[in-house]
Formats: sequence, C-alpha cells, structure tokens
Amino acid sequence: MPLAKILVVDDEPSMREMLSDLLKSEGYGVLAVANGEKAVARVRDEDPEVVLLDMKMSGMDGIETLTQIRELNKNVSIIIITAYGTMRNVVEAMKLGIYDYVTKPFDIEKLKRLVEGALKVQMLSREGPFPQQKLEKRYRLEDIVGKNLQMFEVYKRIGKIVDNKATVLITGETGTGKELVARAIHFNGLLKEGPFVVVDCASLPQELLESELFGHEKGAFTGAIARKLGKFELAHGGTLFLDEIGNLSLVTQAKLLRVLQEKKIERVGGTKPIKIDVRIIAATHRDLEKMVKEGSFREDLYYRLNVVLIPLSPLRERKDDIPLLVEHFLRQYKSESKGRIKYVPPETMDLLANYNWPGNVRELENIIERAIVMGKENTILPEDLPLEISKASDTSCLDLATGKTFLKQRVANLERELIIEALEKTDWIQTKAARLLGISRRAIRYKMQKYGIEKPS
Repeated sequence: MPLAKILVVDDEPSMREMLSDLLKSEGYGVLAVANGEKAVARVRDEDPEVVLLDMKMSGMDGIETLTQIRELNKNVSIIIITAYGTMRNVVEAMKLGIYDYVTKPFDIEKLKRLVEGALKVQMLSREGPFPQQKLEKRYRLEDIVGKNLQMFEVYKRIGKIVDNKATVLITGETGTGKELVARAIHFNGLLKEGPFVVVDCASLPQELLESELFGHEKGAFTGAIARKLGKFELAHGGTLFLDEIGNLSLVTQAKLLRVLQEKKIERVGGTKPIKIDVRIIAATHRDLEKMVKEGSFREDLYYRLNVVLIPLSPLRERKDDIPLLVEHFLRQYKSESKGRIKYVPPETMDLLANYNWPGNVRELENIIERAIVMGKENTILPEDLPLEISKASDTSCLDLATGKTFLKQRVANLERELIIEALEKTDWIQTKAARLLGISRRAIRYKMQKYGIEKPS
C-alpha cells in the first residue's frame, strides 16, 4: 500500500524540516515547499491527502493559498498552522473548509492526532481501506493504566458498554485521560470498524460550530464555495467524541438535543434531513450539574448525554498508581531513551509521589518524557525533574498542625549545611566541592538551585 502523502507548506526552513522529520517518523510520505505558489503546484501534480499550511507567509498568504488549493481539490484535508491565530483569519479559513487548525507553539501529540483524523476523513471520502488494526493496537484497554479501586470501576463500566451504542459522558479534570477512555471504548467495541471523529468544542468559535457539526451546502454563507460534510456525517457508523461539551452555547445545545432525539441532521443552508447512525461520547472538565442549576446548560440535554457516566479521578487522589504510570511511560518512550533509561530509583519515585500533579496524568507523562530526553544517566535522577516537584516534596515534609518538621526535612536541612560547608572549603568551586562530597558537579548544581544556595557577593 502506498504511503499517505502529506504536503508541508511553511516559509521557515527549520519548521519545514521539523514537521517533515516528525511526519516521516510516523510512516507518512512527505512533500515540503516554502511558499503558496509551490504548494498549489504540488497539489495539482501530487494529489496529497493532507496539507499542513502556514497562515503567515511571504508572497501568497495562507488564505489565498487555501483558496487556490480548494479550487483544485475540494476534498483534500487542510490543517492550518499559525503563530498568528487571530479569530478573523481562523473563521475565514474555517469557512473555506479546513479540517482544523493549531497555533504555534503547538502540541506535537495533538498535531499527530489531527493528521491521523484528517487521513481518516480522506479514506472515507475516497472509500479506500483504513489500517484499523493499527488503531486498535494503539488504543488497547491495557493503555489505561491503574490498579486503584477508582480505576477498577472505570474498567468495569467500559467493559459493560463497549458492545452497545449507549451514550457516554466522561468527566474529569484536564489531563486525566478522557479522550484515551473514549478511544478505548470505540476501538475495542461494537463500532470499531467505523470512524472515530473528534470535535473540540472549546477550541472552535461558536459561530462555526454548527457548520463543523452539521456541515453546510455550497453558497450557504459568504465563503462557502463547496459543500462540506459535518462531523456527524463523517462519524456515521462510528463514534462522535464531543470534547469539552460544557463550552457549547445554549443555541447549539438545543440543536444538538434535536439531533440526539431525531437521529437526523440538516446541513447549514440545506433543506433535506439526513439520517445518521452515530454513537455519542461526550467529555467535560466542568460541573454540568452545577451549570444546569445556573441555567447555562440544558437539563434535558444533560440527561440525554448522561446515560452512562464515567468519572475519572485526578492523579492526586490515586497516587498509588504513579509507579505503574511511570513504568508505562518508560516503556512508551523506550525508543527515545536509546537504551539509557533503565529505572527510576526510590528517591526519584518519592518526589513524584509527593507532588500534587495539577496537570494530572498528562503532566506526569510530559515530565517523564522530558527526563528521558534530557537525562544523561541510566536512571531518572531527582535533578532530572523540574524544580517545583522537589520544592513540593520539601513542603510536604512539614506538619502544619504542630509546626514541627519530619525526619525528611531535617535530613534536607543537614544536606544543605554540608553543601555550603563544602563550597566554603573549596572557595565556591563547584567541581571541587562535588568531589569532596562524592557527588557529580551536575548534582551539586541541582542541589544548590533546590536549596537556594548562592555564592556570597
């Protein structure tokens, strides 16, 4: 099977090279050009499945390039990448029929997901086969990690619903893994042969959400130069994942409720009802019950969505899962470690366990990946972690009720005194002080930063 072709259009050489390397590592065929004129020519000659298009370029800008590409190919999936994410430009691009957009600096994993989703749209439009087995392997139930009792309840609920089409509401703080659970439900269940389509209700402007969800007909509004299928149609026979559904306006909520009741949609500017067969999985970090009481979320829609509720606990409430998650991420990023990272020693694990994790599992994953990439030893050492994690651990050693410190804090105080003493004996030459203490220069620099030790002026 030929590789899917991705066209990268950006006038910054470093960005073109980074995106090209990233996409090649994912197994795609990559074309890269520096301006809009060459992009239009490549679309005409090469017929790529997806275009990653920079909005701000010298010469022909992103909007003009997008317009000309659309005249050549109405079906190619286009993802706008821009550091100039003004709402006017984004709205204009959306009306011209892009798949989605990201702003620089962008999250690499999010970009990968967008490309994957854009390719799925292409496969559906061209009625070609899609490597479903690869997706099933990627979103196995085993990838949801945890032995905490709250996680066992999550596993049980997933097991009960994967082989039916019940509507699901997933709640939890940002970073707890709501989309991972949604994908696991889809790719391990009854609808796994169908598409999985994501709508981020928080990132799309409200004025474009209706068009994104239900599609539009050619000429429905200024800039609607071609018919566009909405996410409901693209998800037909599969799952539509509505992320951050608490961000929908009341008007959009009413239209969504009608679709859930009637199982039909109408494109913007259209008059013909279109039947849809879609499973809805919604997710939010907001308190929908509170929003219902306040009048900002429809009660009837809430009950339509809340057929099966899957609440995800924040990581601070299931810290006994941290060692399992760390091991999982070490295996996941094994290729990036180049064989160097073998284990996490107890002192590092203690620091991870004492931190409060406001960003939840996603934050833990990012920190482990960073430590693997930046670390120089065959372990993840305390100095490989961000300073705020060590500071949080120091604070956790205080007994706020009595004002007394635990043994751990007293040891830290002693360590600080010994480091200062060694530095004073060696005239504040860090290499000599480290040798005197029997630690590396890297370690002493980390500890000086951790304890706020500075050379006297």
